[in-house]
Amino acid sequence: MSAYMSGFANEFATEALDGTLPVGRNSPQRVAHGLYAEQISGTAFTAPRHRNRRSWMYRIRPAAMHGSFSHLGEPRLHNQWLDQPSPDQMRWSPLPDADEGVDFLDGLFTMAGNGGPAAGTGIGIHLYAATQSMQDRYFYNADAEMLIVPQQGRLRLATELGVIEVEPQEIAVIPRGIRFRVDLLDGRASGYVCENFGALLQLPDLGPIGSNGLANPRDFLTPVAAYEDTEGDFELVVKFQGALWRADIGHSPLDVVAWHGNYAPYKYDLRRFNTIGSISYDHPDPSIFLVLHSPSDSAGVSNLDFVIFPPRWLVAQDTFRPPWFHRNVASEFMGLVHGAYDAKADGFVPGGSSLHNCMIGHGPDAATFDKASSADLSQPDVITDTMAFMFESRSVILPTRQAVEAGFRQRDYQACWAGLQKHFPGA
Repeated sequence: MSAYMSGFANEFATEALDGTLPVGRNSPQRVAHGLYAEQISGTAFTAPRHRNRRSWMYRIRPAAMHGSFSHLGEPRLHNQWLDQPSPDQMRWSPLPDADEGVDFLDGLFTMAGNGGPAAGTGIGIHLYAATQSMQDRYFYNADAEMLIVPQQGRLRLATELGVIEVEPQEIAVIPRGIRFRVDLLDGRASGYVCENFGALLQLPDLGPIGSNGLANPRDFLTPVAAYEDTEGDFELVVKFQGALWRADIGHSPLDVVAWHGNYAPYKYDLRRFNTIGSISYDHPDPSIFLVLHSPSDSAGVSNLDFVIFPPRWLVAQDTFRPPWFHRNVASEFMGLVHGAYDAKADGFVPGGSSLHNCMIGHGPDAATFDKASSADLSQPDVITDTMAFMFESRSVILPTRQAVEAGFRQRDYQACWAGLQKHFPGA
């Protein structure tokens, strides 16, 4: 079982061995138990105090101890977006099941993104399907923090700062640079990953909502210290400037005995989200479903929004209750973790995904429109057994060639709107 500390972006202190954490200083001349002191910084040293993220680690060996890196080849994980994408709406079925012996890292498949690590802004969107735990292998992402959204199968994320167990309808965030290993607890696993190349994910301000609502800070859980003191022939893989590199390492890099700070992995149960909605008429904007966001250099505009569509009541009167037809300046990549999505009758299934880019029209399909247009609005519509989400970006989300050409892409997606009828009688 994993143990956790509660709270979002607080200052934490935890030790797996009593007496490890130094008192009154970060880097004493000699650390207890013969350990090494090492700081990891996730923000600039001069960032404002409330934005500054760093942690001090007290570890068996420094992170510098490993062999030289060599290029790992051309995996399905990369940041090579199409230069000239189609404006078509796109939808995909789930990523096909992985072959036996495929771990989380080899099972990643890049779908889309924008920007990149060199620019320090943008996102990368990936699917994963795995059938094996990572064996004698560790990974870290030097390009981005990673938002992991399991769809099927539980994951055990063994990280430098402790262990996180995450299941479908929960999420986990692994900060940039933190080393980890992924174990499969159910034999198979699949889901979604979003790389965030920009400012660190944070809770949104609530504005007129007030002091409560949406995701509550105390529901975000950070692991307590746990360490591996293991020697052997291991592999350390890093994603650096969009490519994968590997090095030999003679010990487990998850050897942090104690740590303190506020730069750490965390998890959140999406089922604890406090959903806000209209109790009179019309729809509030979907920003009321915002869990986490990465701010940009433009006030009020995000580099990344992570939005969910959880179970909820719809009670609005004289209102088309499902999501309306719309075109946005922002671009949307959607996924479905569980159940059914209320704006689509068929085709959008758990594990599937869709892409609606800037100013591309989209909305409910014909069957959903017809049903909602004649619904009895004297009764509430209780949406249960569902969990959809959206990665939204201020920049166009560019698909990869492998996603556009994938056999699991639904090339007839536009047909879902073909049944919409003209009702206007004319003058």
